[in-house]
Amino acid sequence: MSKSTAVDPLVVGLTGNIATGKSTVSAYLRGKGAYGIDADKVAHQVMEPGQEAYAAIVAVFGKDILASDGSVDRGKLAKIVFADSEKLGRLEQIVHPAVYRAVYKEIEENAPPVVILEAVKLLEAGSTATLCNEIWVVVADPEEQVRRAEVNRGMSEAETRRRMSMQSPQASKMNQADVVIYNNGTLQELYVQLDELWRKLLVRHSVRLEGVSD
Repeated sequence: MSKSTAVDPLVVGLTGNIATGKSTVSAYLRGKGAYGIDADKVAHQVMEPGQEAYAAIVAVFGKDILASDGSVDRGKLAKIVFADSEKLGRLEQIVHPAVYRAVYKEIEENAPPVVILEAVKLLEAGSTATLCNEIWVVVADPEEQVRRAEVNRGMSEAETRRRMSMQSPQASKMNQADVVIYNNGTLQELYVQLDELWRKLLVRHSVRLEGVSD
């Protein structure tokens, strides 16, 4: 996809709970020409020293979360917030607005025809979801989530289920979705599903996306 001069890109918000396959979906759609933004990576960027969220995070959680080079040790921070939903909420109140502004700026500066904005907390973040023209939700059976988390991330079943319990239910996300992607099968089955969803996306927004290939 060549860089567009359009000032109003089509933004597809992609979300889903842990180990449902969001990154796999995003990578495949980037292969079709979409411009990918990973909101979780943006969150890491805004937490770096000198960036927007850094000072507030240190002020709230203390210097014990810092690595020797002064950066936020995300492992230490994760242990704190994933053990306490209130502290997780405080972190998100700091990070989500900063992520929104950074994502908005990136979209505005690049103005690609189609953006896939991948974010675990897309719907919960509120402001970031307002950037999206459509919301796509990836879902999988809980047992499949547990299996993938173990195989792909080395996470124990207990840890995976604990994190699942801290995320909003898949049914809630599905109720807010324009498109639901069911990812319980093989990669090939997923890709066939995505080929059709991409084709329909181009049809729905044919005027805006004139010239974008399927």
